[in-house]
Amino acid sequence: MPRELIPRPYMGPMIEHALLHPRCALWCFMGGGKTVTCLTLIDYLLLTGEVSRVLVLGPKRVARSVWHEEATKWNHTCHLRVAPAVGEAPYRLRQLQSDAHVHTLNYENLPWLIQQIEAGKLTWRWDMVIADEATALSSFRTRQGGQRAKALAKFAWTHVKRWVNLTGTPSLKRLESLWGQTWFLDRGQRLGLTFSAFENRWFGISHPGASSFAKRVAFPHSQTEIQTLLADICLAMDPKDWFPIKAPTVIDVEVTLPKEAMAIYKAMERDLFAKLKSGEVEAFSAASKSIKLLQLASGNVYLTQETPDPNHTPWEAVHDEKLEALAEIIEETPLPVLVAYHFKPDKERILKRFPEARLIDTKRDEDAFKAGKIPIALVHPASIGHGVDGFQNVTNVMVFFGHWWGTEHRAQLIERIGPVRQLQAGFERPVFIYNIVAKGTVDRTVLDSHESKISVQDALMTAAKRAVAE
Repeated sequence: MPRELIPRPYMGPMIEHALLHPRCALWCFMGGGKTVTCLTLIDYLLLTGEVSRVLVLGPKRVARSVWHEEATKWNHTCHLRVAPAVGEAPYRLRQLQSDAHVHTLNYENLPWLIQQIEAGKLTWRWDMVIADEATALSSFRTRQGGQRAKALAKFAWTHVKRWVNLTGTPSLKRLESLWGQTWFLDRGQRLGLTFSAFENRWFGISHPGASSFAKRVAFPHSQTEIQTLLADICLAMDPKDWFPIKAPTVIDVEVTLPKEAMAIYKAMERDLFAKLKSGEVEAFSAASKSIKLLQLASGNVYLTQETPDPNHTPWEAVHDEKLEALAEIIEETPLPVLVAYHFKPDKERILKRFPEARLIDTKRDEDAFKAGKIPIALVHPASIGHGVDGFQNVTNVMVFFGHWWGTEHRAQLIERIGPVRQLQAGFERPVFIYNIVAKGTVDRTVLDSHESKISVQDALMTAAKRAVAE
């Protein structure tokens, strides 16, 4: 049921900036309310007649569910019709032809969209574009570059009068990524008409070693100059200006399980049994069931064996939603980052999805992470929660991919980079804790148990009672 929004103090300046600058960027940290802020902006612009229809671009998960679900949450935006154009081509076409106020499309389908327009199956209907996670436009070049952004560029200036670039943090990873994004805001006015001009002005050639290829490196003055040039159209929201630095900022990143995965989850919840493609899963007690449900919420589950093999327990992947959410967090977060997992299949899938990730399993691994040599450090709360120091020197961000009942392990792990350690290391910066939460699953029960500090036994009982009630 929709509820009343209590605006955060920085939402007003964001909306004002977007109203005053028809083409602008909003750099707001992840979890800062970017989506509801932009929906509020859209509602106003539709009401005043300044825009008639909005196209929102984003990663697949964002385009499929985030904007639609966010609009339905709030009293002042629930009347907005949001049509996610994600799925098979005929469905996407029908959605984009609908009379919704907002259409959402993932970046991968931009070339397809332009093909439909050129074939006469669609017309360009949107006078406002919001590029969510706008770093996807970084590959744009006026002559070569990425095909997605190039397809979008055909209509960016001839048909669109309002444009908003959204990114998760004002701390951009690479200066090189700014030119492509900014071209959609000013057509090269600030950073150069071409990417080559941009590179030649702010980057030099470096030869880091005899066996290395020459690469572009920003001059010492480049970042300051670029930021000055972009200051009028890019509004940055720094979390330390809005949150108390002495308390970690905990942000829940919700994911919705696909229908097939949720059906498996519900079967296990109801019957203590579920059939998968490569085997079966069975639980023999309430505690065993909660473990299987946590596994399914994370995206994979151990299969039941007729003759257990102590050296190998087969498992099956059931969804990738948490991997997609983790990818978005990593994209929007300055690295390095700590990622906490609980089950071994989680670890294997994360390492496969992110080749740059590394398991912190030995003292050598710890030292490499402290030296800044590991951008994504994978840790298990039970193995690294105690006796480890120095992580606060390289990061202030932790992501809990999966969840477990042990409040103590979770608290100890958070403290490795916690506010006290940050201050001890001389940093006045907030600590961010991201929980990736599968909606409608035991994930929420586990997090509630941590929040209320109830015992593991009580939490298990609560989960069982809730499952029965539902």
